[in-house]
Amino acid sequence: MQPSTDVRAESPRLITLKDVKGNPKVKSLIEGANEVMRAMGYTEHGLRHVGVVSSITRYIMENVEAPPREIELGQIAAYLHDIGNVVNRIGHPQTGASIAFTLLNEMGMDVIEIAPILGAIGNHEETAGTPVSLMSAAIIVADKSDVHFSRVQNPILETYDIHDRVNAAVQKSRVNMDKEQRTLELTLEIDTAFATVMEYFEIFLSRMVMCRRAADTFGYRFGLSVNGLYLE
Repeated sequence: MQPSTDVRAESPRLITLKDVKGNPKVKSLIEGANEVMRAMGYTEHGLRHVGVVSSITRYIMENVEAPPREIELGQIAAYLHDIGNVVNRIGHPQTGASIAFTLLNEMGMDVIEIAPILGAIGNHEETAGTPVSLMSAAIIVADKSDVHFSRVQNPILETYDIHDRVNAAVQKSRVNMDKEQRTLELTLEIDTAFATVMEYFEIFLSRMVMCRRAADTFGYRFGLSVNGLYLE
């Protein structure tokens, strides 16, 4: 008589943002992604950036009163959104979604919770992405709002390209939401000694258009304020 074997699968674990941040593989891959970006001449896309994007994502989702677990999943997606840069900048949202699935599945997260995270990661870039959910829309706004002098990795001022100059010019960047007016505003303070406001729009116009589409998803109007000049 054959002995019986219990082949029941283990129950999925409730994976938290703290779990993801504490995973050494996640940390190494994000740091590796930033090294690729540094080598290619891009601004910072490492632990600082993903931490900022995760925090802004939480702020947006809390203000539109998303359920607490959905907010945490949004923060996890935001923390992992640029991990695909460890392979290449081109196609990094799709590559990143694949890497995120491997990591989260390995950690024991329920695939039902993994699925929206993958959609948000895979659609955060303006070239081929679209806001497919609330967390996706929040991550898009959070990602495109992180413009700041601290992201410049090029140590040689004379060799700055337009992306370096624009980021170097931004002294303050913040996202503010007004529930009563249903507005979401990105406020920037730019030092025009580094870059003009026109140069900002030269490289960020498509990103701001995507932010407007993302804000529309959760019923807010997106506006941009640069050195006191408000645009909607």
